[in-house]
Amino acid sequence: MALALCLPTGVMAMPAMMVAGHVAVAGQGIDLALGHEQITINLDGAGVVHVKAVPEGRKDVPTLVMAPRQSASDIPDASGVADTLRSKYLQARVDRKVDTLTLANAHGQTLLTLDLAALADGRVQLTHAKGQSFYGIGSYTIKESTAPGLLRTGETVAAAGEQGHAGAPFVWTTAGYGVLVDSDGAVFHLAPKSLRIDGFSKLAVDVYLMVGRPKQLFADLARLSGPAPLFPKWSLGFINTQWGIDEKELVDIIDTYRRKRIPIDSFILDFDWKAWGQNHYGEFRWNVHKFPDGPSGKLASMMAAKGIHLGGIMKPRIHVDTVEGRYATVHDLWLPGERVGLDYFSHKPVKEIDFDKPAVRAWFGKNAIRYGFDKGIVGWWNDEADTTLSNTQFMNMQRSLYNAQRDATDTRVFSLNRNFWLGSQRYAYGMWSGDIDTGFKTMAMQRTRMLSAIEVGEAWWGMDGGGFNGHPSDENYARWIEFGAFTPLFRVHGTLGQKRQPWRYGPVAEKAAAHAIRLRYKLMPYIYAYAWHDHVAGVGLVRPLTFGWPHDPNVRNDVDAWMFGQWLLVSPVVKRGQTHKRIYLPAGTWTDWFTGKRYKGGQTITVTVNARTWMDIPLFIRQGAIIPTQPVMQYVHQYPVTTVSVDVFPSKRKTAFDYYADDGDSYAYENGGYYLQRLSTQRNAHDATFSLGAPRGSYRPALRWYLVKVHGLAAARVSDGGHHYATLSALQRAKGAGWATGRDRYGPVTWLRVAARTTGTWQLHGKGSK
Repeated sequence: MALALCLPTGVMAMPAMMVAGHVAVAGQGIDLALGHEQITINLDGAGVVHVKAVPEGRKDVPTLVMAPRQSASDIPDASGVADTLRSKYLQARVDRKVDTLTLANAHGQTLLTLDLAALADGRVQLTHAKGQSFYGIGSYTIKESTAPGLLRTGETVAAAGEQGHAGAPFVWTTAGYGVLVDSDGAVFHLAPKSLRIDGFSKLAVDVYLMVGRPKQLFADLARLSGPAPLFPKWSLGFINTQWGIDEKELVDIIDTYRRKRIPIDSFILDFDWKAWGQNHYGEFRWNVHKFPDGPSGKLASMMAAKGIHLGGIMKPRIHVDTVEGRYATVHDLWLPGERVGLDYFSHKPVKEIDFDKPAVRAWFGKNAIRYGFDKGIVGWWNDEADTTLSNTQFMNMQRSLYNAQRDATDTRVFSLNRNFWLGSQRYAYGMWSGDIDTGFKTMAMQRTRMLSAIEVGEAWWGMDGGGFNGHPSDENYARWIEFGAFTPLFRVHGTLGQKRQPWRYGPVAEKAAAHAIRLRYKLMPYIYAYAWHDHVAGVGLVRPLTFGWPHDPNVRNDVDAWMFGQWLLVSPVVKRGQTHKRIYLPAGTWTDWFTGKRYKGGQTITVTVNARTWMDIPLFIRQGAIIPTQPVMQYVHQYPVTTVSVDVFPSKRKTAFDYYADDGDSYAYENGGYYLQRLSTQRNAHDATFSLGAPRGSYRPALRWYLVKVHGLAAARVSDGGHHYATLSALQRAKGAGWATGRDRYGPVTWLRVAARTTGTWQLHGKGSK
């Protein structure tokens, strides 16, 4: 059946003229009629073609996968002539003879061919070149083997899933494209030369064809599905969770952390904090027997004085024989078909409420704020809303808390949830991998679970460090902390009665764990900048190696290492008693963070691992790196930072890093209340440059100075560098700008002290410079 070409809805049209029997149009879209289907093809961003087929006379409502918005994005320099749409990233051409849409990149290379006639049959049918690697769609529950790794083949169901699973109706490939469908669930059929998607939740077939490298694909995914808001800065520090605790023990644990100078920012309470099973909102309020100072807010104030933010567990079920249970019955809040069951903790009858209902979200959120947040619970740990068939039950549970907290206060929302469905990220939605077992085998599998969750759009992933079930060995605990320090959300937890503080595992493990935690806090300026980057660009702190090297076949299914930001590659030890570790380094030059040893990339190296001290964290710096650090604090806002150290490893290619700061607690950044400054560097044979761009934003941090460490060069002179000091210590004692040279573990170095909030370029001239 041939297509009838019509003028595009909502698109400015040129005067009609005949071009090879077609109507020529200008703008960003084309309307087509195919039988009883109305098909629209629009550019939605410079790298996205949106194709929608709607039965004639029917209206379409987007699912929660998509961010609410008024219209598609305007694209500068986009054009449409006859059956072709163009932007700087892509070309999309309709062939009316065979009813297809061919998608090509900016160079004209064909990426995909879409069968337009198949849309009328309720499926997306695509053909592509053979031998492509596909990612996305879904990750793994705690019961699934992670043996397939990151690659996706065959039939795969897109769903939120249960414990630890992350899902999205989105698939992408390193060949340069991705496919997103707007549907509450879908089935993907991946074959060597074709891709079919069906099983949609609505009559309209709604598909977004995306073009670009992985980072561009995820930027478009975040724009279409909605950006993740910033979490409070404290949530990027170390988080201790415990089941089985009271107020006295809590105070003692926090005091011990502080006495031992092991940094920590948050303590999240399990069932213990609630009056669970009691009448009159026991699901939402403090247990006065275990936490006598909870309801008054005194406990939260005591913790805040020690730099600790409290979080608490939330459940999707309500006790039936209570005031709130009877309210749920009268107002039809229960999940349809839900039967009464005995809660495993209170042993009283409970039922689950239906968060897909607006009335449930409003009621639950209001009570959570009144009895929890207003009394000091500032972090939400949502549990067990993944047992229904709804992809959006967990999303809407957190949505209720997010909306309620934003209506009540400007304090940022933080949450942990046990599964993920694309769109959830809009509601400050962190994820953890479920009630995993302890042991090295389980710990190793978390690498695949983390990276595969990130590859469907959940940038904020964490796990029960140490394992939820069982007691880890001292070595297992130490290695788990080192692993956790290089994940997006850094948290420990255990089963009832299990304690996960470092000093519980002997002096060797405590030393190794404390070392990893302190390193995390030293890197806090670096980490926080990537939280901002995720918010504005859709790519966060942890990135699979395919994001940076999509054409390297050696990293296509590599879960042993990942990028921590743009400039650090980490490969934690996940085997017991390991003495040597083989690590593949992608193209480039890499420097060992701890030893300064340099390696050429594109090869597998072997590093020595100490099986007695457990102190090794294989961590490598990519040449070109710009890495800001700060003194280790006991919590993120312990004191204002006036000087930030910046380690710089210049390369022949100009590189940059966007330093970011804000108040860390409010949503003022949404209205320009932030500080953003680009730091850049470049190296030639003998010289190097370091530059500061103009600061942006209205926020004024305490920051006054950057202490820049330009590695690999001991400058003979520095243009506009100020006074030359004989030593680093003399430079640090000085009150103004200046520079000094010397050596550190990375070799020759030039230290450059420059004022923040200024703009300029500093030329570092080596001894052989003319």
